[in-house]
Amino acid sequence: MKLDLYSKQMRAIKIIVEKHNDGYVAYPLSIKGVVVGEGSTYEEALADVKSAIRCHIEIFGEEVLEEESQVLEAYIAEALITI
Repeated sequence: MKLDLYSKQMRAIKIIVEKHNDGYVAYPLSIKGVVVGEGSTYEEALADVKSAIRCHIEIFGEEVLEEESQVLEAYIAEALITI
């Protein structure tokens, strides 16, 4: 289903952006399927994942959008475990 300029809607999607030694990786919450973006900078990764989300929705339809994520904040924690 292709939308014209007058029928497009905006939707806020929460996105996780991770910093790695070799760049940034970004992925959305509340999307069915695997959608990932990457880049050398935070901004590049965010732009790439936004483009990937639009493409994913164009190919698979709006059904891939789940209800809004209940995640308010995300934290990185480190724990010691016995292995």
